[in-house]
Amino acid sequence: QVQLVESGGGLVQPGGSLRLSCATSGFTFRWALMRWYRQAPGKEREMVAAISNAGEITDYVGDAKGRFTISRDNAKNTVVLQMDSLKPDDTAVYYCNARVFNDNYWGQGTHVTVSS
Repeated sequence: QVQLVESGGGLVQPGGSLRLSCATSGFTFRWALMRWYRQAPGKEREMVAAISNAGEITDYVGDAKGRFTISRDNAKNTVVLQMDSLKPDDTAVYYCNARVFNDNYWGQGTHVTVSS
């Protein structure tokens, strides 16, 4: 059974940091392209960051560049999103995604609220 379980969300003030983790099981993690997506209220889900299966290539979208860092531990089957300099516009539900060949897996999401 495939599982992706996100954690680390919460309420943070503007300028603060959060570290999101995604623990996975049920598939071959080292084969997976791992991504973080987010969905803000009333908006479509959008990709935030991606990391290749061996971790040597990362990609960021929009203003996540320079503020967010994606990393993975293939020994622990986890992927992490370090988010710094958070803004109110970062408020969203953040989802972990794994793509293994033609299969796409999603976590249940973790809420991030950036507010003073």
